[in-house]
Amino acid sequence: MGRKKITVVGGGFVGSTTAQRLAEMQLGDVVLVDILPDMPQGKALDIQEAGPVLGYDTHVTGTNGYEETEGSDVVVITSGVPRKPGMSRDDLLKTNMAIVKDVVDKVIVGSPNTILLVVSNPLDAMCYVAQKKSQFPRERVVGMAGILDSARFRAFIALELGVSVENVTAFVLGGHGDDMVPSTRFTTVAGVPVEDLIAKDRMDQIVQRTREGGAEIVKLLKTGSAYYAPSAAVAQMVEAILRDKKLIVPCCTMTQGEYGLPNGSWVGLPVKLGAKGVEQILQFKLSATEKKALEKSAAHVKELCEACDRLE
Repeated sequence: MGRKKITVVGGGFVGSTTAQRLAEMQLGDVVLVDILPDMPQGKALDIQEAGPVLGYDTHVTGTNGYEETEGSDVVVITSGVPRKPGMSRDDLLKTNMAIVKDVVDKVIVGSPNTILLVVSNPLDAMCYVAQKKSQFPRERVVGMAGILDSARFRAFIALELGVSVENVTAFVLGGHGDDMVPSTRFTTVAGVPVEDLIAKDRMDQIVQRTREGGAEIVKLLKTGSAYYAPSAAVAQMVEAILRDKKLIVPCCTMTQGEYGLPNGSWVGLPVKLGAKGVEQILQFKLSATEKKALEKSAAHVKELCEACDRLE
């Protein structure tokens, strides 16, 4: 069998931090790809040299091409231009669409059976672009958004209540943007509904902060966007796939009639992640408000996908 292979495309903050986390978790050998000459090679070498200190034997390779990525079990696509302060996600569309299409084209030549894990923004539309370009079944194209948004939501709730983050279970559904749907009804603290523990007006503030989580960090950093939490979320997804964990997490996936959404909608839903990728979309009963919010979110993503088709 040999070792598993994970390719991370894009050697920026998200990509290189993801490569570091994956190396430390010893999930497989890691290939870091970037177009900047020597940069991925330097970062890969640095991560490799941390191995003796932290006790991992992962092989980490940096490259500017795609030959080394051949036979990858999972390909993480982080490449694209980051969102700058004041820039809408939609502004990113044209540039990042071209980048994602190019990456998918090159990577599937040597890894036709890989699972594509998309991180580039605007996330939901880039999943659509990657699936359309690769023609992979929906199981093998998945987007990282819901885990990150849920992690932010869980962090804020844990801080609010002064409890361990491990006690907080939360689901954020919908598109990865300003109209995401943090579900308070399905959010619990050690099994207790969060609505019993936090007053509604305060809960509304936490939900709003979750929606603006990425923008809040962009504003504070001035240059660049979040990468510690996004890379942790990616690593959790890669682990679920390569260890066939059947982990139930919110991810961006393509609908086939679930939740009454139009077929082919790309939106964050609770999925079962395992060796085949998205092995199942879990369906639970949404309140009328949540259903409406999810439909609105899916409609916004559909507009972005249609804009991608127009820009081709």
